[in-house]
Amino acid sequence: MQSTTRLQILALGLGIFLSGCGRTHVAVGVGGPPVCPYGYYEVAPYNCAPDGYYGPEWFSGGVFLGAGPWYHGPANFYGHVDHDLDYRKTYRGPFPARGERPREQRVPFRGQAMHDPRGREGSDRRK
Repeated sequence: MQSTTRLQILALGLGIFLSGCGRTHVAVGVGGPPVCPYGYYEVAPYNCAPDGYYGPEWFSGGVFLGAGPWYHGPANFYGHVDHDLDYRKTYRGPFPARGERPREQRVPFRGQAMHDPRGREGSDRRK
């Protein structure tokens, strides 16, 4: 009986020691990028962005380069966005559905701000 108690205390002590020594690691999977006709916002929950939110430098051959954890463009990239179409600013209009096809006639781009792929605003640091 006494050896069982010692083993339990030893196991408890070892568990406390190991949990105190190791780093706690929490991972959250986000799956694949949303399939959106004009790209998706750079920050979670990665909703589809309306036509005209992103400038032409965010696309290559008509394909969105990505944003957030799915970005596939050059390092230190900054591209134009239109804050009038940003739901975190003033936009309250419709959003395209995931998997929707883009219209043949695109809205002219009127972007006035620069963002990196993670949604941080700044200037074009490539210059």
